[in-house]
Amino acid sequence: MSKVLYEASPSLVRMNPFGSFLLLLGLVGGMIVATPPVASVLGAILMMPSAPVSLGGLALAALSFLWLLVWYIQTKMDHLVIKPDEIVWTHGLLSKQYTEIAQSSIRSVRVQQSLLQRIMGAGDVFVYTAGDMPEVVIRGLPSPELVRQHTSGGERS
Repeated sequence: MSKVLYEASPSLVRMNPFGSFLLLLGLVGGMIVATPPVASVLGAILMMPSAPVSLGGLALAALSFLWLLVWYIQTKMDHLVIKPDEIVWTHGLLSKQYTEIAQSSIRSVRVQQSLLQRIMGAGDVFVYTAGDMPEVVIRGLPSPELVRQHTSGGERS
């Protein structure tokens, strides 16, 4: 078994920092609004019964939770492992797709980071072997510069 140089999956918070914050805020806020004391106060302010206000809070919390769950599952679908002799990219949740690339066949590695990704320490990684299309594309990996450093294509660049 060869030594693992880098191993990571995309990070939910690093991929969607503002969206994650807003959804967590919606989840907590919806649960607070759904409580009877808060729902009755808001119902009095809005001049409506507290039951629809409470249901609205529950709906907001449920939608926020489901959206966060979908994003979380999407981040767990990709996994990258870099070893001295190969890189292994795994994609999928129920059915898996494995892509193994020998380090010697990597032509180049491109790391792309937006300003927000640079602040959050994440980035998109493109691994090229032959041709103009990347063999592997992984979005939102933490410390993407380490991927470039640990691949032979990145060391030549």
